[in-house]
Amino acid sequence: MSAEKLAYICFALVGSAALMFIFPRPTNASLLALLPLFLFSFMGSVSPSDTISAAHLSQPLAADGFPTPTAWNSPEPVAFNSDWQGKNPDPERVTQVRLLWNSDTLFLHYRSRYRTLTVFPDADPSGRRDHLWDRDVVEVFLQPDPTYPGRYFEFEVSPNGYWIDLDIAHGDRSDPNTGMKCRTHIDEREKVWTAEIAISLRSLAQNFDSSVTWRVNFFRVEGAGEPRFYSSWRATNTPQPNFHVPTAFGKLRFLPPAK
Repeated sequence: MSAEKLAYICFALVGSAALMFIFPRPTNASLLALLPLFLFSFMGSVSPSDTISAAHLSQPLAADGFPTPTAWNSPEPVAFNSDWQGKNPDPERVTQVRLLWNSDTLFLHYRSRYRTLTVFPDADPSGRRDHLWDRDVVEVFLQPDPTYPGRYFEFEVSPNGYWIDLDIAHGDRSDPNTGMKCRTHIDEREKVWTAEIAISLRSLAQNFDSSVTWRVNFFRVEGAGEPRFYSSWRATNTPQPNFHVPTAFGKLRFLPPAK
């Protein structure tokens, strides 16, 4: 947990305690009952750090080429539940992201609480689906070389495992043929869906250097029709929903192997 968020929590706790002294004793129980909800909604409105770290994966991969479940305990997650302007937090739609990397691959793990799910029923035989963003998706925009701010990569995955990868160059889209892999799982009882993505580092940066800080942003879309829920890790602050704002991207650091 960041120092900034911890400070806000302490402030909220002290404020709540003060209210219990101010108001008559019969209201204390009501205040205590409301305290968790107050804290959760307040934390949702706090701006997160602008940096996420990808932990180095030292464990062998599972047979399917993805990290084992225990490997995901290593990276520190980021979470977001506010819209693309950093407003209207919704705890029932919180999205958590963790990153791992090894010498060959960048791995992403999304855990998304949902209200409803809306997906396409069809895709190419490979699972690639154009305009995937017109249904529910999680997204990541990656910019390995920030010296070219108009160039970045876009990756999306839907709850039913369809995907799309795009090379964005000054608004023009093309197929980068990254060979990305993904897998998903839906827990209907808990109303949570998860997605794991594996992307070849060589497809993003031919001469990958783990000491270089990349730019990145994470997104989520939910809803069958407008108004849909457009959620963003780093707010883009556009008048209308728009994720394609490279100047709003956060930072991605690759942590060195543990000694």
